[in-house]
Amino acid sequence: MRDGDIDLYEMNYNGGDVKRITTEFGYDGGAFYSPNGKNIVWRAWYPKNEEEKEKWSFNLKNRYIDAVPLDIYVAKRDGSSKKRLTSNGATNWAPSWHPDGKHIIFSSNMDDWREDYNAFGSNFELYIINIRTLKLTRLTHNDTFDSFPVISKDGKLVFASNRNAKNPRQTNIFIGILD
Repeated sequence: MRDGDIDLYEMNYNGGDVKRITTEFGYDGGAFYSPNGKNIVWRAWYPKNEEEKEKWSFNLKNRYIDAVPLDIYVAKRDGSSKKRLTSNGATNWAPSWHPDGKHIIFSSNMDDWREDYNAFGSNFELYIINIRTLKLTRLTHNDTFDSFPVISKDGKLVFASNRNAKNPRQTNIFIGILD
């Protein structure tokens, strides 16, 4: 909120040399650097019409955020060459880089459309997308929450899930290997 909107910034460890990365009006968050440090990935939502802009401005003034569809973006480290990777009306979030720097793994509820209340549900699955081709592959198939994926340099996938929970609010950590 440094400049009146929720944007991404970069700074030195001591808090100096602050550089603004994103400037588009709307929500930017959850950024990560690519393995080589030259690019970033993040989740974002940008109001498309006057009604959405007014609501976002009201929310900023009152310091809260409504649930909105989030999309995944990549760009160079300075915010230039921004590319939108998802555009499905769902909540796409928790993006992380594959060690190859060519793929993004993230969580989404895009396959949990609920006709009974005409909205996306809360079943989040893991997906991986090729940055260049936008080829999307679903990685998990579970009837509950899977999110916060991170891939180690040697290809091990670590993520949080509510699968095998002993109570409704329990989240467990899982480790897998990507083929």
